[in-house]
Amino acid sequence: MKHRYLPMTEQDQKEMLAAIGAESVEELFSDIPENVRFKGEYNIKKAKSETELTRELTKLAGTNKDTKQYASFLGAGVYDHYAPVIVDHVISRSEFYTAYTPYQPEISQGELQAIFEYQTMICELTGMDVANSSMYDGGTALAEAAMLATGHTKKKKILVSQGVHPESRDVIKTYAKGQYIEVVEIPLANGLTDLEELQAQMSEDVAAVLVQYPNFLGQIEPLNKIEPIAHSGSGMMVVSSNPLALGVLAPPGKFGADIVTGDAQPFGIPQAFGGPHCGYFAVTSKLMRKVPGRLVGQTKDEDGKRGFVLTLQAREQHIRREKATSNICSNQALNALAASVAMTALGKKGVIEMASQNIQKANYAKRRFQEAGAEIAFEGPIFNEFVIKLQGSVKEANARLIEKGIIGGYDLGLSYPELKDHMLVAVTELRTKEEIDTFVKELEVVQHA
Repeated sequence: MKHRYLPMTEQDQKEMLAAIGAESVEELFSDIPENVRFKGEYNIKKAKSETELTRELTKLAGTNKDTKQYASFLGAGVYDHYAPVIVDHVISRSEFYTAYTPYQPEISQGELQAIFEYQTMICELTGMDVANSSMYDGGTALAEAAMLATGHTKKKKILVSQGVHPESRDVIKTYAKGQYIEVVEIPLANGLTDLEELQAQMSEDVAAVLVQYPNFLGQIEPLNKIEPIAHSGSGMMVVSSNPLALGVLAPPGKFGADIVTGDAQPFGIPQAFGGPHCGYFAVTSKLMRKVPGRLVGQTKDEDGKRGFVLTLQAREQHIRREKATSNICSNQALNALAASVAMTALGKKGVIEMASQNIQKANYAKRRFQEAGAEIAFEGPIFNEFVIKLQGSVKEANARLIEKGIIGGYDLGLSYPELKDHMLVAVTELRTKEEIDTFVKELEVVQHA
């Protein structure tokens, strides 16, 4: 056969029809009225042989601009980080990549323990008491945190900093619409959440204040100043955070955060054109029973041996829908495992070293741009991203940079109209001094072309 995975011989067709008791394909579709059936040819390419198809797809794949061939300075929530080779080795084992839900603990101890370790490491990074076994992505996790806050406080208003990822803000608004929750965006002042406006918007009706740390523009939000404002009206403080940054930054838990969320993508998860990723969700112990999704707990079996089980399953699959904490009923176990393996392979010192390199290299790039005469949009501490103002279109600059083998930064004008012609530059530990110097030089050439 030519098709290794989709056999469609006449004999296959006959056997399938016989198995369901139909004489022909026409009889199979006889319940569908003739007037609604599609007649004619689909507007798609004609089928090719396996060899021809493989050749065409290989050619198409060759046009991709990937980070193995190009130096990438594009971040904005998805980053080019080092992933230990052991990550792919472990997650490629069939007992992990074929596993779905570990409902039967007696045959799922390996996966359950891996998830438990993931939860433990997330708690250590965030400074929180409890973490769930992951969520779809960072945006979903933050929206779920907003819903938890409104449900817990019985309030219907949330304040969201415009320093939060634009896509995450959109997800929050989508969630909020169905729950009749008012979402108020707090503007930025010099790249940080406007504390005066935040204070002005605070009231007893506010369920939570949502901020990002570091924020979308790369700036480090002053959580010590935001916390008293967030808690002044008996509301909650929710922080979305890059987990790698927490290798060097003081964790949100130290500042009194009630919920900490984020995306575990920096730890062993490829960029993969934006997903799939793995959202993390951590809370204080008082909110433990309201955490959406799954939690894995440690216990003992009848012989006293350590074991792991799903626990506190407050999901709509297990209890009455109206009592469920969330309608999200799955997690990203394989990606959570990838994050666990990456963090384990790096170790505490490795995570600190990796995070430190992000700070050092990003600040080196920032200095090089300043020396080249570029305008840095905002001052203050950064992690691995900062904003520069170009003399023209970011889109055009990026198109020319690609020709030089460089993937440029994010066009902030797409999300912040007031930041038209501003580029968000990301510099991770993988970028070399030579790549950074070349990027600064080529961007300068491009702008004066």
